[in-house]
Amino acid sequence: MTPGATTQLSAALAFDQMAKEYDDVFTNSMIGRAQRDAVWNVLTRVFQRGDHILELNCGTGEDALFLARNGISVTACDASKQMIQIASNRLRMEALDAPIQFRLLPTEHLRELQPSTLFDGAFSNFSGLNCVADLKGTAEDLATLLSPGAPLLVCLSTRFCIWEMLWFALHGNFRKAFRRCSGHATVKTGAFTVDVYYPTVRKLQTLFSPSFILRSCAGIGVTVPPSYVETWIRHHPKLLSMLRTIDMAISSYPGFRVLGDHVLLHLERIQS
Repeated sequence: MTPGATTQLSAALAFDQMAKEYDDVFTNSMIGRAQRDAVWNVLTRVFQRGDHILELNCGTGEDALFLARNGISVTACDASKQMIQIASNRLRMEALDAPIQFRLLPTEHLRELQPSTLFDGAFSNFSGLNCVADLKGTAEDLATLLSPGAPLLVCLSTRFCIWEMLWFALHGNFRKAFRRCSGHATVKTGAFTVDVYYPTVRKLQTLFSPSFILRSCAGIGVTVPPSYVETWIRHHPKLLSMLRTIDMAISSYPGFRVLGDHVLLHLERIQS
């Protein structure tokens, strides 16, 4: 097995381990809901009823189910067998007739997809692409799968998260406070180690060119904190509501938009 394949397997197994608790820890948390709602506001503006889109790193299917409720067909992929199992179970229990197909497929193997027609768009939420070492290769694969003019929305962890720096620095954990700043970190999840990459917006523009052009970007969780602050924020629901309002006002401004927990890029497939 090659080093790249070993890294992919380790990441998939790490997410397998997280799968059962993921919805409780993030999806259904106050912070998770706040950050996801901000992403959904963009999804409903960019994707149209009747579209068929490709979702990468779909996790437990929360976004795919939302898109399906809005009349959008989804082919949703993930490298984690357990995540796909949970997503498939949710589909059977919550929306059996929803136009969703879940597939066990790592992002690094997108070239194996052979759709009968090109997708109308693609989407990846909450840091799935931060675990991909070769984003240039991913961009090239996506270029073969999306029709010209198709939107690509990707939500990644930022390199400089002000909340993270302040939170961990105040708790005396300076290693965690600045772990993103070098552009690469290793994260220990149980018995598995995952490589996580933090490209800048400028770097992402370079990686996705020449097939994609950046149309806009917005911060997700600029003043709304990261999910590990959930226990504290539950005691301050009015503060969270205020922070959500502030995010809506400032998240698209240069400077602010790259200092949050995540950044959401709207790219567009250009004519070859």
